[in-house]
Amino acid sequence: MFKTIEWKNNQVVFLDQRQLPLEENLIETNDFRVIADAISALGLRGAPLIGVGAAYGIALGAQEALSGHRDQYFSFLESVDQTLRSTRPTAVNLFWALDRMKKIWKDAEMQGISPHDCTEKLLEEAIKIHNEDIQTNQSIAQKGSSLIQDKDAILTHCNAGALACSAWGTALGIVYWAALQEGKKLTVYADETRPLLQGARLTTFELLKNHIPVTLITDNMAGYLMARGQIHKIIVGADRIAVNGDTANKIGTYSLAVLASYHNIPFYVAAPLSTIDIHITSGEVIPIEERKPDEVFYFGEKRIAPQGIEVWNPAFDVTPHQLIRAIITEKGILYPPFVEKLTLLKQDE
Repeated sequence: MFKTIEWKNNQVVFLDQRQLPLEENLIETNDFRVIADAISALGLRGAPLIGVGAAYGIALGAQEALSGHRDQYFSFLESVDQTLRSTRPTAVNLFWALDRMKKIWKDAEMQGISPHDCTEKLLEEAIKIHNEDIQTNQSIAQKGSSLIQDKDAILTHCNAGALACSAWGTALGIVYWAALQEGKKLTVYADETRPLLQGARLTTFELLKNHIPVTLITDNMAGYLMARGQIHKIIVGADRIAVNGDTANKIGTYSLAVLASYHNIPFYVAAPLSTIDIHITSGEVIPIEERKPDEVFYFGEKRIAPQGIEVWNPAFDVTPHQLIRAIITEKGILYPPFVEKLTLLKQDE
């Protein structure tokens, strides 16, 4: 599995996903601003990995505050927190991780704990969040593999693999466990995932590295593939799940869910409990990030659209819970109705 991020020699080392699959570049930094920029610009991406990266960003900010802003240590942390919170609005794991880190330094401030000791506590918490993510995704992979049969053909969208997490992944983690741990013979179809091609660039890259057969299709081929009976299951990740089970994921996911319903194909969402937003009752109020028009105007560095037109570029859409066969979490596979089950699991976290 990929090591997408690690803490090494008081720095964060992460794989820059903007360069994949052509270049595998590692970035080493002790600057939280580099982390914030990487999250915003998709160098660090995938809801679970964004949470881990943000936690390490706070740890880096604490180190900077300790060495250069000791007299304003806690107010500096506040500004670091706000910088990281402003990077991406939809993936709730970002705010979940930052809230965990904020509790550490707010408690330290109230209790009169020294900046030095607070910095150590923040690093410990960031590493804990990182290690929890590895264990969580392995558990999702293991539990979700029970839904996979030998010789299944699985369709996925965007990238919800090891590159989106600390290891294993969510949707692809299930594929990895079924294929690599249980020996099931699987085929994966990967949507290219316009406009930034996370499926074409990242999902295919991962699957090839793990010797799992993969066929790349454009997003608008998925329905025809289902009509031909070539898809047995669809598994996607999630960036935020409402209490009722409505799920925000990469734009194009909703279309797949509608097509899956029409063709009676199981549509599964795989995500950690940290992706569930207990404060959001339905998908109608999930904040949806809108990104720059250039992502649609250009294909790579080549402009493909005429000057003078408007672009709408939402990064995510919302799949209603009625279209989801099950939500796969580290605590088990949840079937509808979701409200009570999701609420109880969040309360037990």
